[in-house]
Amino acid sequence: MSDEKKTTARARPAPAGEEAIGLAGETSAGQAKPREARVTRRKRQTRGRLMEAALVLVATKGVEHVTINEITEAADVGFGSFYNHFESKDALHAALFDWVFEAFGAQLDALVSGVTDPAEVVAVGVRHTLMRARREPVWGSYLIREGLSERALRDGLGRRLKRDSEAGMAAGRFAVADPDMCHVAVSGIVFAAIAAELSVLVNGRSVGERHSAREFGDACFAERAAIVVLQVLGLDREEAGRVARLPLPPGARVPD
Repeated sequence: MSDEKKTTARARPAPAGEEAIGLAGETSAGQAKPREARVTRRKRQTRGRLMEAALVLVATKGVEHVTINEITEAADVGFGSFYNHFESKDALHAALFDWVFEAFGAQLDALVSGVTDPAEVVAVGVRHTLMRARREPVWGSYLIREGLSERALRDGLGRRLKRDSEAGMAAGRFAVADPDMCHVAVSGIVFAAIAAELSVLVNGRSVGERHSAREFGDACFAERAAIVVLQVLGLDREEAGRVARLPLPPGARVPD
């Protein structure tokens, strides 16, 4: 497998709502799963290929510069088949947005379900987002392109970040004079940090080189970003550092 294909494979997020199926036709939990009809399976697989192709193209070029023909060519799907799954490019992009933002947001909510400190909830979200962007650069590039859009700020990760920040303010954990500007600043920090992380990966520096100095992309980069976010929310640097360095909840994968 070529390096390009390996990178693309790592970059694909797991389709939302699908369970891993073993060779014996069982779910990852070991429960028997009814056999899927061939037509249904092929339709699901074709839709998945279109979504994966669109993710790479939109992350690279932006949705306004991607055509349906490019998506079907990249997915190895007939042009006419596209309309069996999506009414338009806008409909595909809306589905892609939900696949990337909402599925990941739901994953974050599950990850922090047992965390009671609002500061730790925010720190885990920031760290986990940056860690995934490092593992999956295409996913991270898509977040950068779409993360500050009106819909993302209203419905995507921005909504969850605002919700968690407001919960901390209500609990007296955060001290913020201007909540609206704070939300804008925190969102900007997160997406700028992703851009900085990806710029290191794109420049082709080795893991050893990246970890040899305190710079973008070092081993503690996600924690450093979380510390700054918590300081913006009103924590002093010592407390922000303590919270940002807490062990991640079970289920948060450490970057390779």
